Amino acid sequence: MTAPYAPITVEEFFSPPTRSRAVLSPDGTRVAYLAPWRGRLNVFLREVDSDWAAPDDAEGSGARRVTSQTRRNIDLFFWSVDGRHLLFQQDDDGDENWHLYRADPDRPGEPAVDLTPYEGVRLLGTQLPADRPGTAFVQLNKRRPDLIDLFELDLETGRLTTAAENPGDVLTWLHASGRLLAFTLEEDGEHVLSEWAHGGLRTIARFSGSDFPFGLTPAVPTPDGNGLWIGSPRGSDRTRLVRVDLETGEEAGVDSHPVFDLDTPRPEADTRFPSSLILHPVTGELLGARYLGARQEIHALDPHFAEVLPRLAELSDGDLAHVSCDTGAMRWVVDFTHDRDPGVTWFYDHGTGRARRLFRPFPHLDPARLSPVTPVTLTARDGLSLPCHLTLPVGADPRGLPTVLLVHGGPWYRDSWSYDPEVQLLADRGYAVLQVNFRGSTGYGKAHTQAAIGQFAGRMHDDLLDALDWAVDQGFTDPDRVAVYGTSYGGYAALVGAAFTPDRFAAAVSYTGMSDLTDLVRSVVPFARRMVANSYLRYIGDPDVPEQEADMLARSPISRVDDITAPVMLIHGANDVRVHRRNSDRVAEALRSRGAEVEYLLNENEGHWFLNPESNIELYGRLERFLARHLGGRTSGGA
Repeated sequence: MTAPYAPITVEEFFSPPTRSRAVLSPDGTRVAYLAPWRGRLNVFLREVDSDWAAPDDAEGSGARRVTSQTRRNIDLFFWSVDGRHLLFQQDDDGDENWHLYRADPDRPGEPAVDLTPYEGVRLLGTQLPADRPGTAFVQLNKRRPDLIDLFELDLETGRLTTAAENPGDVLTWLHASGRLLAFTLEEDGEHVLSEWAHGGLRTIARFSGSDFPFGLTPAVPTPDGNGLWIGSPRGSDRTRLVRVDLETGEEAGVDSHPVFDLDTPRPEADTRFPSSLILHPVTGELLGARYLGARQEIHALDPHFAEVLPRLAELSDGDLAHVSCDTGAMRWVVDFTHDRDPGVTWFYDHGTGRARRLFRPFPHLDPARLSPVTPVTLTARDGLSLPCHLTLPVGADPRGLPTVLLVHGGPWYRDSWSYDPEVQLLADRGYAVLQVNFRGSTGYGKAHTQAAIGQFAGRMHDDLLDALDWAVDQGFTDPDRVAVYGTSYGGYAALVGAAFTPDRFAAAVSYTGMSDLTDLVRSVVPFARRMVANSYLRYIGDPDVPEQEADMLARSPISRVDDITAPVMLIHGANDVRVHRRNSDRVAEALRSRGAEVEYLLNENEGHWFLNPESNIELYGRLERFLARHLGGRTSGGA
């Protein structure tokens, strides 16, 4: 007799972790981490040698809460170079106007100080120079919404001093020891790296816009201030690590992989994924570089780290993720990417060889009940390789399953072997989950990304259908029970699937997806408008050119909304500044006007991604019920 289905609840998947994102203090004695307080993730502090088995609110645990945020989760925090301050970023209800806050680890009862208390102004970057521990260099569009200036911020007093005023064409700034660097963009999309001196720019080097659609990523100054480490695909299909000489502009190779790209950060996702470069958190020295294939590969680039890395790797069968160490690089706190046991955090002392597990972020989730994520590589109809991930329900006969085609955002992003609560929820409800790194995805070579130029709603969509056909041919998928679902670009892809190939999908779910490509490009926030020349304008089109505007509209789901026959669920944050809510409003109105089935979840307290736990619990509760109605999967209420 088969045991009754006992679902993992939405709350278990989407409530805050008990602890997460631990960072070791520079002196190696304390660990800062995130933990829930009054329903929001806040920064807590413990001694390394405290009793980590004791709950944070237990008497004698040694845990101290350093922040008291009740409006939104804290997502990104870090130590100052000298360990005197804990700094964190936060916005208001998803508007992405980030502020930088300071908290005192030695006075946890004091409220956090807003160091950039400017209404409607966005923090666009924070650098902490190793040689000036009480200072941060911050980028703010404080003077004009469309211009980013560089400021020197005194972390103790909050005094803000202009370091460089934008002459009108600088997109972003970078502080290197003894230098200020500026990045500009030519009319043809070419990137220019310059040094800012005496109120003017000295050109150092130029970089092709087609090679660097998002600018130079990563771009990290060498500790001596004479070089810049970047990921470069110049003259190659693969991105390798090079050093740019800041006097001559010449590139010199530092490291590469014969097959994989340098694991350059996924745009807008660097709080979730660690940087491709492993740096000493205090000195800025280069320790290692990450490369990503089906699994991660790390190259140690420092003799001491080459000794440490194998010992860290022994701690988990996952991939090494976030790392932090003390000033001497002897004491380490690390966590791991894993498909079924995410973020497990360890302490390791290289001096003694002692290691201990500090915590599991989700101790209530049994890895044995979660579903393995399997990398597979398929071939598109034109011969392009498509790296994919297939997740099948645990214990189910993997044949003829209802299936969710889960499309990542960007599209300049990629799925990888990792834990995703969304994927695990769907698998727990009995769905096969298929994720496709279609053309336009990053991390699989320059040609793979550039194959998406002009192919929105074209070959990019064909890639999804080809992967779906593979899943059907393999017997995993029931072709009559398939939903297409995604966020941002993935939401656009879901609407394209429903409108352009309505016979393929039994349901579609668009989460902050764009329905009108012309609206997407025209709505770019002022400071970023010049930054999209090599992404939106090159890949999608320029709506100010009539012929291109017509093509963009033809590739927009709003132009074919009357062809949608499947039930649609729309999800949007009212404060979304990337994809305006009218992209979902218009689809909902058009479908309702002809009596088509549409469910619309509009959250007034969120932006492009829902952050607060109650928002996600509502979202995924409604999602599981919507999919169960139209694909026949399970819900937490049963079959």
